[in-house]
Amino acid sequence: MSDIRTPQAGDDRAPDDDVVDLLMRQHGDIRNLFDEVEQSTGETRKEAFHRLVRLLAVHETAEEEVVHPFARRAFPGGEGIVEDRLAEERAAKETLAAMDAMDTEDPEFLPRLLTLRTDVQSHARAEERYEFTHLRRSADAARLATMAKGLKAAEAMAPTRPHPGVESAAANVALGPVAALMDRTKDAVRRAMEH
Repeated sequence: MSDIRTPQAGDDRAPDDDVVDLLMRQHGDIRNLFDEVEQSTGETRKEAFHRLVRLLAVHETAEEEVVHPFARRAFPGGEGIVEDRLAEERAAKETLAAMDAMDTEDPEFLPRLLTLRTDVQSHARAEERYEFTHLRRSADAARLATMAKGLKAAEAMAPTRPHPGVESAAANVALGPVAALMDRTKDAVRRAMEH
């Protein structure tokens, strides 16, 4: 009998014990949210964009806290690979922070969104090719599971599919500055990784 979890019908979630699988799933969720923001208008676009901001902030923060420290020391050239990813992340964060203050119906919003999307997708491809491939080769199953625990703690800070009409502390924080969400996410990841 295999210890690999077989997805059930309607189960689009990655197994919970492999950080690379979880990160790849988040990359897919990010692509889908970009589509949703681009194709919607009004309040629907605004809500979708806030979910995109939350997911990007949580995803990048989790990588900084969980994946990058391991990658720096686990494989040859890890330091350079991480520095390249961090430079890409800084540029995306600056664009995201500027856009977070914009009205989603502003004529400049969609052109900036498309630029951000191109940058984020390029960054995700570089992560998958240069970082995730080495991560999978360099970490054993126990280490991948430990890192997955930290990533799941980050996800809990800002769910990508909140229940309609439910106001939570996490949702309220996520609507505030991106930096505040990133700080709270770092704290949650660090607590999860200690246990």
